[in-house]
Amino acid sequence: MNPEWLDAIQWPAMAVTLIAAWLVASKNQKRREHGFWWFVASNVLWIAWGWHAHAWALIALQVGLFALNLRGAKKNET
Repeated sequence: MNPEWLDAIQWPAMAVTLIAAWLVASKNQKRREHGFWWFVASNVLWIAWGWHAHAWALIALQVGLFALNLRGAKKNET
């Protein structure tokens, strides 16, 4: 069983990652806060795609980045 729609997850994951990076680079604290949560969403999407693609190193990377993004979100709370 290999649902083809899972192949397409990499594209929204990439877009969400770019949006997150744009927001995190903002001088506005609220945008930075949102950016870390967008990164968390991208981590989840990349993990889903990585599982589908058997990209175990990518999954390990995303788990680590997920933890760092939670830390960043916490440190940027108002």
